[in-house]
Amino acid sequence: MTKQIIHTEEAPAPVGPYSQAIAATGTLVFVAGQIPLDPHTGEIVGGDDISQQTEQVMRNLAAILQAAGADFKRVVKTTVFLADLNDFAPMNQVYAQFFEESSAPARACVEVSRLPKGVKVEIDCIAVL
Repeated sequence: MTKQIIHTEEAPAPVGPYSQAIAATGTLVFVAGQIPLDPHTGEIVGGDDISQQTEQVMRNLAAILQAAGADFKRVVKTTVFLADLNDFAPMNQVYAQFFEESSAPARACVEVSRLPKGVKVEIDCIAVL
């Protein structure tokens, strides 16, 4: 895999753990959106705590990436879906623990009217092997 961080001063600088763009070559892995479900019990983790929910989502993503032969360093794009954009800061704080800011993937974050099972966060990603 080759991964190149794209940055220009002619567009706004990232305001968090993400890159303006990534150029990558290799086999693409598209990871379906993950919600904070415990894979063993099928129960939602974290109750109404966005930080705990985000932590579980990231653990779920990590497990799928590992099964594909990848890790967070190979992720080139994520999409974060929040039920309430007011939860952005605490979600972002947990999310940032999984990516080095200098090489973080490109990212979009949107507020949605509803998520499966009434959770607060869902995240999908694309990785390159």
